[in-house]
Amino acid sequence: MGSRRNWLKQTSLGIVSLGIIPLESFAVSKEEILIKEEANLIPIYLRSNENPYGPSDLARNAMAKSINSSNRYNWDSVSDLISKIAKKDNLAAENILLGAGSTEILDLVARYCAVNKGSFILADPTYNYWTEAVEKLGLTKITVPLTEDKTHDLSAMLNAIQPDTRMIYICNPNNPTGTICERVALVNFINEATKKVIVLVDEAYIDFTNQESLVNLVTENKNLIIAKTFSKMYGLAGARIGYGIANSSTIEKISQLQSWNNGSISVVSVSGALASISDEKFVLETYMRNKNTREYTIKELERLKIQCIPSHSNFVYFSLANYTKDFFEQLKMNNIIGTKIYEEKGEWSRITIGTKKEMEQFIKALE
Repeated sequence: MGSRRNWLKQTSLGIVSLGIIPLESFAVSKEEILIKEEANLIPIYLRSNENPYGPSDLARNAMAKSINSSNRYNWDSVSDLISKIAKKDNLAAENILLGAGSTEILDLVARYCAVNKGSFILADPTYNYWTEAVEKLGLTKITVPLTEDKTHDLSAMLNAIQPDTRMIYICNPNNPTGTICERVALVNFINEATKKVIVLVDEAYIDFTNQESLVNLVTENKNLIIAKTFSKMYGLAGARIGYGIANSSTIEKISQLQSWNNGSISVVSVSGALASISDEKFVLETYMRNKNTREYTIKELERLKIQCIPSHSNFVYFSLANYTKDFFEQLKMNNIIGTKIYEEKGEWSRITIGTKKEMEQFIKALE
């Protein structure tokens, strides 16, 4: 009987692949989804700072239509996207390099800096998932603790520069703390630091703030590189599309480490980005939803005596030092996927801002 069931299953899949039975007949029904939601069987993902509302409808439609073009390489569409980004930021196409998410840009810059070995500087804690590979390439990591209010200690980072330092990484707003560098102070820091080293500024979350991007500085500063992404505000994390912005001579040098310049992004992903970049309505709606839900979440956490850091992003950083229950066990029991402890002193953790309903369930799980 078991072997017959397996045969029937394999036969059915074969028929589907031939197009005899519509794929929709195997899809999960809306009723089943609702039942799972009511039974708390669908996880609430508050782990990776993803946009719970995206991609936008314009992006979804564009990506669906572009599937029929997936037999072609991305040359034309990539050129269109680069032109659109350049126009948006008042730059030239030569100032832009695309990557499979901004992480590829971080990786490329770090590899470029590692050619001559040496060291690199970053805050602690900050976004550091890309650094392990860099250390294996021969760069030594120098960490600089954040200030008491969880912001970058820019003066200490300047003082940490060694004769062999190749790069300083600044995540602004910072992940996981959600804090932001005051712009004038950051510009002054960049002007000073880039006399000696490359400064790589990760602006993955800048769209959730009112702060102006630093992209206007790259034409005059060859040692400043900005990493940006479509993963967060635009809701295209799974599509893997980001880009670097720098002086044209710097882009030319970094791009030499790409086996195919701008070639790591699919036609489908590029189509989604093209539709997203001019979808101002979606961006404004996401910004306001995130802002309102973030304020609600911070207010409720503080009601539960959980200290929060003011956030300029789509996540909140908080201390569990005064929380009497087992935080991670509470999440587990309620099928909520969170993160970890980032700083043992103070038991600091982070939570992504989901939809209002998801954050209400998150707060309820902690009560």
